[in-house]
Amino acid sequence: MGTEIPRSAEISESLLPESGKIATVLDHDEHVPEWKEQITVRGLAVSALLGTLFCIITHKLNLTVGIIPSLNVAAGLLGFFFVKSWTGFLSKLGFTVKPFTKQENTVIQTCVVACYGLAFSGGFGSYLIAMDEKTYKLIGADYPGNHAEDVINPGLWWMIGFLFVVSFLGLFSLVPLRKVMVLDYKLTYPSGTATAMLINSFHTNSGAELAGNQVKCLGKYLSLSLVWSCFKWFFSGVGDACGFDNFPTLGLTLFKNTFYFDFSPTYVGCGLICPHIVNCSVLLGAIISWGFLWPFVSQHAGDWYPADLGSNDFKGLYGYKVFIAIAIILGDGLYNLVKIIAVTVKEICSNSSRHLNLPIVTNVLDDSEASEILLVKKKRDEVFLKDRIPLGFAVSGYVGLAAISTAVIPMIFPPLKWYFVLCSYFIAPALAFCNSYGTGLTDWSLASTYGKIGLFIIASVVGSDGGVIAGLAACGVMMSIVSTAADLMQDFKTGYLTLSSAKSMFVSQLVGTAMGCVIAPLTFWLFWTAFDIGDPNGPYKAPYAVIFREMAILGIEGFAELPKHCLALCYGFFIAALFVNLLRDITPPKISQFIPIPMAMAVPFYIGAYFAIDMFVGTVILFVWERINRKDADDFAGAVASGLICGDGIWTIPSAILSILRINPPICMYFGPSLAR
Repeated sequence: MGTEIPRSAEISESLLPESGKIATVLDHDEHVPEWKEQITVRGLAVSALLGTLFCIITHKLNLTVGIIPSLNVAAGLLGFFFVKSWTGFLSKLGFTVKPFTKQENTVIQTCVVACYGLAFSGGFGSYLIAMDEKTYKLIGADYPGNHAEDVINPGLWWMIGFLFVVSFLGLFSLVPLRKVMVLDYKLTYPSGTATAMLINSFHTNSGAELAGNQVKCLGKYLSLSLVWSCFKWFFSGVGDACGFDNFPTLGLTLFKNTFYFDFSPTYVGCGLICPHIVNCSVLLGAIISWGFLWPFVSQHAGDWYPADLGSNDFKGLYGYKVFIAIAIILGDGLYNLVKIIAVTVKEICSNSSRHLNLPIVTNVLDDSEASEILLVKKKRDEVFLKDRIPLGFAVSGYVGLAAISTAVIPMIFPPLKWYFVLCSYFIAPALAFCNSYGTGLTDWSLASTYGKIGLFIIASVVGSDGGVIAGLAACGVMMSIVSTAADLMQDFKTGYLTLSSAKSMFVSQLVGTAMGCVIAPLTFWLFWTAFDIGDPNGPYKAPYAVIFREMAILGIEGFAELPKHCLALCYGFFIAALFVNLLRDITPPKISQFIPIPMAMAVPFYIGAYFAIDMFVGTVILFVWERINRKDADDFAGAVASGLICGDGIWTIPSAILSILRINPPICMYFGPSLAR
C-alpha cells in the first residue's frame, strides 16, 4: 500500500493549452503512425531504464514513509530528453533517424508508469513484506492471532512468479468497455488528460523549448541531490543514530519526539510536488500525534500499560501508534469508497456523465473554433476506434490468466485455496469497473481500499489456521486487478487525446507490466539484501508491513489484548476521519481547501514527524516561489522536485552496493547534550 498522491496534482499548468486553443496543439490533418510504428526499440529501452530508476525511488519511499507522489512529469520529461538526445546525436553523425512523435512519447510514458506502478501495487512495502519473519517477531510471538506458521519470507523467484500471474488480469478485465468509458461516458480522467496535454505540448515549438529548459533544471537539481546524498553518507557512521539524518535542528527535546529536519532531498522534493493541503495535513498529523497525543499517553505508563515494555511492544505505546493509524486509514478509506460508489451509481443511473464536457472545450467558441474542435474530435474518435482489440481476445485472455492464476497462487500461498482465488476473479471485474469509473470522475484510485476489503473478508473466513497469509495474499490479488484496470483506462484517455492507437496503448501496458514483474522484484531485492528492512528504529521501517499484518490479525481475532483505552481512542479517530471527510465535501471550496486530509494525517502517527518537517519545508519553498514568480514556479517546480527525488534515488544504488560489500561510512556525526562540569 502507501499513500499515493493523485497524479494530476503535479502537472504544470503552463503546459496545458487554453481551452479554446486546443486546435493549435492538435491538427486534424496530421499524420498518425500505424500502431506498430508507435512502439519502437529505442522507446522500450528508455522505458526499461526509467522504469528501473522509478522502481528504486518508489521502493525507497514505500519502505521509509509510505507517501508516493506521482513521477509522471519526470517520466515524460526524461523520456522526451533521452529520445531527443539520441536522435539528435545520431543525426549529427549523419545517420537517418525516425522522427520522435508524440505517439511514441505516449507509449514510453505508459510503459514507464506501468512498470513502476508494480513497485507500489506489488505490495513490496505492504502485504508481501507483512508476511515475513521480521514483521511476525515485531508484533510478538505471544500476540493473539500472530502465528509462526503464518510466515513467508521474501524470495526473488516466487515474487516474480506471483506478479506475473496476478498483474495482467486487470488489463483484460475492462478492455471491452474502453469505448463506453472514454467516448460514451466521456469520463475526464484528470491525470490522463493532463498527461496528454503535457505530451502534446512537448511536440510544439514553444513546448519543446520549455521542455528542454525543464530537463536542464531537472538535471541540475538531480546532480545537486546526488552529490549531497553522497556527502551525507560519509557522516552517517554505523547504526541509526549518526549523520544528517539524525540532526537535532529544532533542539534535543523536540528531537526526542522526532521533530527535526533530516536534510532529505527526497522528502523536500515530495513537498514540492504534493499539494499544499497534503503537506499541511501531514504536519498537522505529526503535531497532534507526536506533539500532544503520544506524550499524553506516555504520562500514563504504568496505569494504561506496563511501564517496563520495549519501545516496539504492541501492549504498550507502540500499540496505540499502530492501531490509531489503522483506525484513521480505515475511516478515510471507507468514507471515500462509499462516496465514489454512490457517485458512480448516481452518474450511471442519471446518465448525466454523457453531458460532461472535457475541460478543453468548455469555453464559448466562435463558429470557426467550434468547427475545428469538431474536426479534431472526429479525428480522435477515428484513431481510437480504428485498431480494435477483439472482444474474444480480451475474454479468453482474462479466463485463461484467471485459470493459470487460480492454479498457481495456492502453490505460492497454500492457505489461500483455489476456490477463494476463483471467487475473487468472479468479483474483480465489477470492482475494477467501480474503481476505474471513480478514478475517471475524481482522479482518486481506491485500489488499496478494495485490497483491504478482500484482506478482511478472506482472513475472517479462513480463520486462525492460515488466515493471515490468505488475507494478505487475497489483498494482493484484488489490489493488482483494480489498480491495473484503472491505470489502463487512464492510459486509454491519454492515448485518445494524443492520437495514439488504443492497441499501442494496450501493448505498451502489457510490455510495461511485464518489465515491472521483473524489475520491481529485482530492485526490491537490492534493498532487501543491502539494508535492514523492517527495523522500526532504522531508516527503512516498512511502516505498512506492520499495519497490514495487524489488519489481517484483526480480521481473525478482533480487538484482542489492546492497551487500556486504545479501542476507545481508535473509535474516536475513526469517527473523526469520517466527520472530517464529510466536512470537506459539504463545505464550499473556499473553505474545504483548508480542511486537512485524514489519510495524510495518519501517516506520521506511526512513522514520526521528521519527514513531515521536510515536506513542509518543500511546501514553504513552493509557496514563496509562487508568490514571487507564479509562472516560473508553475514551469519548474515539478522539474526541481523530480530532480531532488531522482538524485537521492540514484544514490541508493551505490549506497546499497557499499552496504553489501560491508564498507561502512568513515565518520559518525552524533549530537547529544553537553556534559555538566
